[in-house]
Amino acid sequence: MFMELIATFCAGIGAAGLMMAIGLAWKAMPRWLIPAMGGLAMICFTVWSEYSWGDRTIEGLPEGVQTVETRSDTYPWKPWTYAFPQVTRVLAVDTSNVQTKDEAPGVKLVDLYLFARWRATATIAQLIDCGTAARADVTEDTLADPAAATWQELGEADPLITAVCT
Repeated sequence: MFMELIATFCAGIGAAGLMMAIGLAWKAMPRWLIPAMGGLAMICFTVWSEYSWGDRTIEGLPEGVQTVETRSDTYPWKPWTYAFPQVTRVLAVDTSNVQTKDEAPGVKLVDLYLFARWRATATIAQLIDCGTAARADVTEDTLADPAAATWQELGEADPLITAVCT
């Protein structure tokens, strides 16, 4: 977040500096254009940063980590998000480190990564039952005996089931 603040200031200072250079060449340019263009550059950079966050996060995922779901939100204090919702959350699964047990070959242990705008990334271990298309939270008991887990049905077409089980 701090780096984006610095980048926003740099965009504003850069645009204001460019307008100052143009002002030296064009003497009739109104002086108010210098801070106005600096402010406009900061607003444009902020909008770009907010709306490209989801794509930049997905593009930055390492190989073997697959996007399962994105969530777009709208906010009353940002009324334009009702027309153009912005991606604020990304759910990804690490398909390169899927683990199985010999006792339960249809059950897989995976790591889910939860990315949210302005929040730290969370990693959650999940059990995925490919046979019944269900998932369960991982505890010591469920690792020892997956049958003891509280399974939540997802459905065969769920992106998490598709990513892990195929």
